[in-house]
Amino acid sequence: MTEKFLLRVLGVGCLLSLFPVAAWASTGGLPSLVRDIGLCIVTAGLLAIVFVRLKIPEIAAYLVAGVLVGPIGTAVVTDPGNIETISELGLILLLYLIGLEIDVRKLLASGRILIVTGLLQYPLCVAFGVVVTKLLILAGIGGGLLSDSYAPLYIGFVVAASSTLLVVKLFQETFQLDTEAGRIALGLLIFQDIWAIGVIAVQPNFSAPEFGPILLSFFGIGVLAVLATLIARFLIPVGFKWVAKKPEVVFAAAISWCFLIVLLGVYLDVLTSWFFNFNLHMSVGAEMGALIAGATIASLPYSTEIIGKVSVVKDFFVTLFFVGLGMTIPMPEGVNVLILAGVLAAVAVLARYVVIFPLLYFSGLDRRNSLVTSARLAQISEFSLVICFLGMQLGHISGELASTVIFAFVITALLTPLMYHKADSIHDCLSGLLGKLGFREPPQKKAGEQESYSLALLGFHRTASSLLHEIGRNNPDLLSKTLVVDFNINLHSKISALGVNVKYGDLCNAETLHHSGVDRAQVVVCTIPDDVLKGTTNCNIVKAVRHINPEAIIIANAIELRDSRLLYEAGADYVFMQRVETARAVEDAVEKALSGELSQYRASIEAEYGEWHVREEVM
Repeated sequence: MTEKFLLRVLGVGCLLSLFPVAAWASTGGLPSLVRDIGLCIVTAGLLAIVFVRLKIPEIAAYLVAGVLVGPIGTAVVTDPGNIETISELGLILLLYLIGLEIDVRKLLASGRILIVTGLLQYPLCVAFGVVVTKLLILAGIGGGLLSDSYAPLYIGFVVAASSTLLVVKLFQETFQLDTEAGRIALGLLIFQDIWAIGVIAVQPNFSAPEFGPILLSFFGIGVLAVLATLIARFLIPVGFKWVAKKPEVVFAAAISWCFLIVLLGVYLDVLTSWFFNFNLHMSVGAEMGALIAGATIASLPYSTEIIGKVSVVKDFFVTLFFVGLGMTIPMPEGVNVLILAGVLAAVAVLARYVVIFPLLYFSGLDRRNSLVTSARLAQISEFSLVICFLGMQLGHISGELASTVIFAFVITALLTPLMYHKADSIHDCLSGLLGKLGFREPPQKKAGEQESYSLALLGFHRTASSLLHEIGRNNPDLLSKTLVVDFNINLHSKISALGVNVKYGDLCNAETLHHSGVDRAQVVVCTIPDDVLKGTTNCNIVKAVRHINPEAIIIANAIELRDSRLLYEAGADYVFMQRVETARAVEDAVEKALSGELSQYRASIEAEYGEWHVREEVM
């Protein structure tokens, strides 16, 4: 009852936030731009609360808010100048934040799987989108919406990239960002952003694709990147030391850095005319400047602090951009827009299975992680919306096609949570078909008749990595008698190098555990917590192990306090909780700190275990 009442209050609040402002507009109480931004934020905030309660992505709420306050809604915000200003400001700050997440050094240090897939995935998806669009045109689907000469190319851009905001948020909420699928997905998202940066750089030259102007555009980008890098390397560290103890000043400095590089890029031709008396027409757009501003400080030692300060208002920037984008959506002319939006959403999802999945698989990733990663990237990117927004401003595509893309984005955004959580189930349902098509799991090695193990680690993640390190230091003879069962084949060579027996296996399958040799293990440890496990739980694993190995000593992993009782009832002999174990260690440190002995305590810990940052583990 209370929730229904609250939803009604919020709905009334949304309406009240619209109509009185229109009535008060003539009073001149606020400048029109300030009033319009305030109205956008209030409406978006109220709708976001309702949408989150209904388990709808909040980005959809921001777009709806833009529609409500914009020309096709209540028309409270109609000044084209204000709409363009709101969208442009939000876009600049959004791209600056995306740039802050791009650390080129980490990408260059990535493995073969990520580099190969990252380099090929975007252009292949663009080609896939272009081909499918031309087939749709031949089939008479899309009507006049696909009549623009650039429509196939822009549809290719739309299906080529996934949503960084949605995917990273879900990986963070489920604590799976540092899993194999999480790392690969994040890396691909960064590669997609870099590809999109290149698209934005050459977008103004689509109408006249001459080599000279395009080359000058990239030359201008290069000049701005070099200038930004030099300034960031030599001046920002000094300035940061001056203001490090003033969080509010750090935030102001970070934002000023963004607009400094934006202004340098926009007025690059003016500066070359003033100082060198030539004009090569190599000015850089504000959007590209914002990306460069973020990327040039992403790898600095102080980037974490800067990102932390800027991220405080990240949601404000995101809200502003998507509300502004929603205000530009024209009234759909007929049902064709919605039908084509559904088709584009289906094409975007299909591209993940037709292009990304085979690339990941054939570059060396196992079948399950390849398909799970692909399924979790099955949505349209906010970056694609940016590209279409700029394309509409440049006259490359119509407003109707841009709105179709936005509707397709909303559809895939609504599907994203379902696709994310059902990714493993999708793999299991398609496993038979994938095997017939040649996408096979690595062969599972059967244990020998007399083969047995003192210790079996089920799953390999952070806990198992540290546990093997400690065993190697304190009881190295145990390594050769240890079995690791995990489906992340990319870590198998590193684990084997320690002298450990490692076998491919899916923890969801009791037969897999049996054939791997778990039935002959003396001690079995479930090392992965439930929030990271895929398709099963510690309780189910304990039941399966107890069934195939009644004499084993089983050590299980619990997250919630109440789970320990369920695990003991399932057959576990001991249940550990990472948060409790961590709390005990921190308690010791707190007691030593209160008694003034923290430095000695730290020295003793480092003498026994070594410094954390110099430990060499598998993960």
